[in-house]
Amino acid sequence: MTTARDLRVHARTLGPAENEALLTEHHVGSIAIAFHDRVTIALANYVYADGSIYGRLQEGPELAAVRHHQWVAFQVSEIDGTYDWRTVTAHGSIHILTDGDSVTEANEFRNALGLIRNVSPAVLTPLDPMPQRVHLFRIFVDALVGHEARTLGTT
Repeated sequence: MTTARDLRVHARTLGPAENEALLTEHHVGSIAIAFHDRVTIALANYVYADGSIYGRLQEGPELAAVRHHQWVAFQVSEIDGTYDWRTVTAHGSIHILTDGDSVTEANEFRNALGLIRNVSPAVLTPLDPMPQRVHLFRIFVDALVGHEARTLGTT
């Protein structure tokens, strides 16, 4: 039987291509939103494309917070065990997209909706599995930081 004392763990920083691959491969992550003295973490479905993260939020405290404070962190993880995992955290500014008044806003909203529908075609249709999430967002990623840990076995 292997004991904790017998395990060796190798930890490393992921490279830029590995960070982007992890973000591209998955479609569920956690968004951390800070406002005043409170940090809220919420799960979000997302798509990573062209250096940005696109997703959606519903009315509530998270949406209210990002309307006042644009800086967020977004994390995606693959966890195979206590010491076997990969994670990437994106830092950046979040913007709520609207099918708004300008052609630029409308085009950005439609682009984001198209990207999200590539993963979940029913989004913002009558068959939407989460119809309460009506606010699309884009996180302009400023920095990606990824880490990995793997067990090496016994001594």
